[in-house]
Amino acid sequence: MNASIIDPLQGDFPEVIEEYLEHGCMKCIAFNRRGTLLAAGCNDGSCVIWDFETRGIAKILHDNECSSPITSICWSKYGHRILVSAADKSLILWDVMSGKKITRIVLQQTPLQARLHPGSSTPSLCLACPLSCAPMIVDLNTGNSTLLKVSVSETSNGLIPPSRNKSSDGITSFTPTAACFNKYGTLVYLGNSKGEILVIDYKNGEVRAVVPITGGSVVKNIVFSRNGQYLLTNSNDRVIRIYENLLPLKDEVRTLDELNENCGDVNNSEKLKVIGSKCLILFREFQDAITKVHWKAPCFSGDGEWVVGGSACKGEHKIYIWDRAGHLVKILEGPKEALIDLAWHPVHPFVVSVSLNGFVYIWAKDYTENWSAFAPDFKELEENEEYVEREDEFDLIPDTEKVKAPDVNEDEEVDIISVEKDATFSDSDMSQEELCFLPATPSRDPLEQQDKCAESSSKLLDSNNTGSPSEEAGPNGLMMNHASSLLEDDAGRFKRKRKPSEKVLELQAEKVKKSSKSSKLAKPKNKSLVDQDNVTEVA
Repeated sequence: MNASIIDPLQGDFPEVIEEYLEHGCMKCIAFNRRGTLLAAGCNDGSCVIWDFETRGIAKILHDNECSSPITSICWSKYGHRILVSAADKSLILWDVMSGKKITRIVLQQTPLQARLHPGSSTPSLCLACPLSCAPMIVDLNTGNSTLLKVSVSETSNGLIPPSRNKSSDGITSFTPTAACFNKYGTLVYLGNSKGEILVIDYKNGEVRAVVPITGGSVVKNIVFSRNGQYLLTNSNDRVIRIYENLLPLKDEVRTLDELNENCGDVNNSEKLKVIGSKCLILFREFQDAITKVHWKAPCFSGDGEWVVGGSACKGEHKIYIWDRAGHLVKILEGPKEALIDLAWHPVHPFVVSVSLNGFVYIWAKDYTENWSAFAPDFKELEENEEYVEREDEFDLIPDTEKVKAPDVNEDEEVDIISVEKDATFSDSDMSQEELCFLPATPSRDPLEQQDKCAESSSKLLDSNNTGSPSEEAGPNGLMMNHASSLLEDDAGRFKRKRKPSEKVLELQAEKVKKSSKSSKLAKPKNKSLVDQDNVTEVA
């Protein structure tokens, strides 16, 4: 990997923490397809949905039967369903709009990850990767599950059980296996403990191709890019690998059948490797050659141009960003809290990361004001300059210029009903209504907060003559509004607050002047009263 850092201004990727979200102790996150909603699984078994535009809570999903930490969370294609897996071995499917539980299935093992079938708007199948057994296809309607093959025998087509490693105390342990659907859900790509990528037709459980990974290390993560053209793997040898998908996106199964026929009579394992070489080809490798860190939750950006991975080291919150050519372009350093999950926004240059303490940090691009972009002849001034305008400069029809009539047909009807197709979501079914936003439902404050509000309102009534209790005089006599400043907590996290407008600041300044004048007029009046009292006493 070329470790040289290129100019970060060339790329559209996040650079700083814009703000953070806080609700209980969050463990995992996932965006919906449009990036308008962000779902987070919590430590108490609940699922909170944030409106990413307003950064407010849109809905909270909670099942009384589940109080264990959420291990993964997944949206359906059009956002109407959410599937969560929990540490109590359960899978829960939610209806997002109503907030009702559709079904709950308990597995034999704890699912570390669960993914809904991406080819259906109301999926009934999911892919679950348990802790200590092979990945399985689960029917959410019936609860039936089908184990997938995790390896291929050298002599036959038989099923080989999940890899087992004996520990020092003699107890047999299972190595977790990573798996994911391809773009349209026709195949499952599985990374096993032998350092292989298996291409599986999940409908009949047949292994269609095998792609060996250099080094043969255990595959911890496997994920496709949004467009389905690239596959990412994260192995135990601390290397992130990108493979280019050579199969057509919509005819994978038919192409695999043709490749199988062309191979002829060859040993089964060799035939699968030959087919695998025509399915995936190694494109890039990413690693930190100096620190040799393990990677956490690597993934692609929304457009597939960037690759991001979090450092798995304890006590640090570092996010590495590479371009697809293999250059390291940015290292984001957050608070001293371990990173456990991250996700890239599907459309915009946002990265959302989860810390071990349960906070969700939003990383955004640090935009600088460049007014010269609005006009090529715009010139920024260091200070004000006197300008003498021309006599006809502000005339409706200047004599020095000829104003061209706008080349617009004002009689033409404007179409405000039809929706233009977004190239980012070219596979959208326009007949299927997509859930992008949730209506906000106001909730009543607890009794304690209501009492505090009553106390604060009484304080405000008492302090009408002296100014607002949330304001203090600044060095220039202006009133400083604490509610509009940038708040910082003990851990050094910042939350963005709205700044007061210029009109508000002017009104505050006038209020200060009036209060100071009234205080000056009151002082001599008090003095004259004291003198009168002294005169009466002498008399």
